[in-house]
Amino acid sequence: MASEREVWSENPEHSRGRLFPEAASRTRTAFARDRDRIIHCTAFRRLKEKTQVFVAHEGDHYRTRLTHTLEVAQIARSLAHALRVDADLAETIALAHDLGHPPFGHAGEDELQRCMEPFGGFDHNIQTFRVVTRLEERYPAFDGLNLTWETLEGIIKHNGPVAHRLDDPAWRAIADYGEDETGTRWDLRLDTFASLEAQIAAIADDIAYNNHDVDDGVQAGLFTLSDLRDVPLIGPILFETRRDWPNVDERMVRLEAVRRMIGAMIEDVLAETRARLEAAGVASPEDVRGAQGPMVQFSAAMLCDLGHLRAFLFERMYRHYRVNRTRSQARRILSEMFTLFMSEPGVLPTEWRVRADGQDEARRARTVCDYIAGMTDRYAIEEHGKLFTLDLALDL
Repeated sequence: MASEREVWSENPEHSRGRLFPEAASRTRTAFARDRDRIIHCTAFRRLKEKTQVFVAHEGDHYRTRLTHTLEVAQIARSLAHALRVDADLAETIALAHDLGHPPFGHAGEDELQRCMEPFGGFDHNIQTFRVVTRLEERYPAFDGLNLTWETLEGIIKHNGPVAHRLDDPAWRAIADYGEDETGTRWDLRLDTFASLEAQIAAIADDIAYNNHDVDDGVQAGLFTLSDLRDVPLIGPILFETRRDWPNVDERMVRLEAVRRMIGAMIEDVLAETRARLEAAGVASPEDVRGAQGPMVQFSAAMLCDLGHLRAFLFERMYRHYRVNRTRSQARRILSEMFTLFMSEPGVLPTEWRVRADGQDEARRARTVCDYIAGMTDRYAIEEHGKLFTLDLALDL
């Protein structure tokens, strides 16, 4: 890979290192080591039972937060290879990008944001950062996973610069990360764009969810392939698929059309990104960070088509009454648990009660939020049932 690496690629041999210095691995690059730490962490395993759109127990074939993450990582790695940048770093950021998502998908995030509004708010990107720098406890020498500077930068900045958000207390904590007793901070350069690899992970997320939401929505019966006939991008692809394969069933048409749509979006990103890199005269990773806009992007035409597709999915899927009912239930579950834990921290599991004891209200709220955000869908439902359903068979 080193001989094929483009000038704008990150190089693990030139990494800015880790907050807590460690001896280099004899068998892996620094970025590959980050990837492995993420795969082995507890928060990654929990993604298998966290909602993407459908609650994890609603069906075996719908995407969960874990299968979504794996699809994002595969697309990110393919894009990185094509652009000749560090595929390990792109994959690592993709694998980490949703570690902070709470149970029940965006409904859970919205409810935790409402609960935490008086205490600094909630954002799944910040929560991901908290997971990998603080909440994972796997090493005797430090909290978190002690990831490289480039991976942490990509996790918090993959959607662009965040310095403008530092008035928010939660985001301010990102700026203060790594501050030592002298006041020196491990500067993640929050006012710049992140690496090309991080931008690749971000757009791979867009490609993955737009495609698998079409696939899952049809499988769930929320809409049909015929309903998509006049939707830009997917409509013409469905027409071409049926033309090329007139005798296959609707299931195979769906699968082939989604496969072609992924390919079309990837080709569009590659062409647009190469054009932007050339136009901007990018000759180093620092040129990527200092650019006036993102380098990895869809073309204007593709963005327009995706806008129509997202509008369709929003209307026919994300706000379908069946999905809305689940969202409503999810919000109540998290809201009721948050209120109870805040008023009666003694009912928290011992590990979390110890963390909450003696804290002021804001810190207690953050502890409660960390506990709830780490739950899977199944655990949240079970925990809520234990807390709010009378069980006279308790062994007191």
